[in-house]
Amino acid sequence: MKMIWVPDTLVDRVQGAIDGRYDIVSRRHAPDDNEKVLLKGDTVSMVIREKNIGRFSRGLFNYLFIPKNTWQFGITASYGEFSSTDLQLFDILTDFDFTGHTFSVRPYISYFIKNNISVGMRLGYNSSKATLGKLAMEFDDDINLDISDVMYRNEALTAAIFARQYIGLARKGRFGVFNELELAFSSGNSDFRRNYDGKPKLTNTTYTDFNINFSPGLCVFINPYVSFNVAFAVVGFYLRNEKQSVDGEYSGNRFTSGANFRFNLFNINFGLGIHL
Repeated sequence: MKMIWVPDTLVDRVQGAIDGRYDIVSRRHAPDDNEKVLLKGDTVSMVIREKNIGRFSRGLFNYLFIPKNTWQFGITASYGEFSSTDLQLFDILTDFDFTGHTFSVRPYISYFIKNNISVGMRLGYNSSKATLGKLAMEFDDDINLDISDVMYRNEALTAAIFARQYIGLARKGRFGVFNELELAFSSGNSDFRRNYDGKPKLTNTTYTDFNINFSPGLCVFINPYVSFNVAFAVVGFYLRNEKQSVDGEYSGNRFTSGANFRFNLFNINFGLGIHL
């Protein structure tokens, strides 16, 4: 038998909870389930009732955040940049000159089929470029590495459908979190240019992707009709088909698939939405 120590002042409350006479979670600050609000001529409950999962109520509530029959128009964008010139690290990395950036913009439209639940579609454009001016490493007198004039460029167009479920964090409906499921198809091409045996060499790749992405995020209403949101792509599955050529001559093609379970600093999307 396991025993726990309980302060004398709480003995009655603990025994009452065991006997079922008291709630585990205090109801003093719980919202009124019958509280209504008038939206677009309809009377809607402020609290979205959901089945409690578990043995006891945890005192958590899904407040109405965005009502049913609302249209949302918006755009999300992300930008990342890195630059390093004449960087030296100890005696190994003697010269490092690198610049790179990535940019994406994705307009979207969605419709709320239920309170706090929307479906929609988006289009997207992605661009990234990286240039390695010089990389020099010296391990000792006989072993060294010297790379220069390397360039990578990538561009892609994307079409996607998505579903979002929001959770309102307060009865005023200003702050909320969401989880998004996205099915996306993209097509693009990339170039990889470098020197090989003293001559420039160009590898071109055209590809098509199919992705399933899961993205949690945060949404804040600036005013009743405009919201700001930020989303983080943390889980994704992909199928990819590539066709490659070197200096204009066909080289081959390949099919790959995989999954990503990581937080990517270059895949944080900031957006604005208009709600009608």
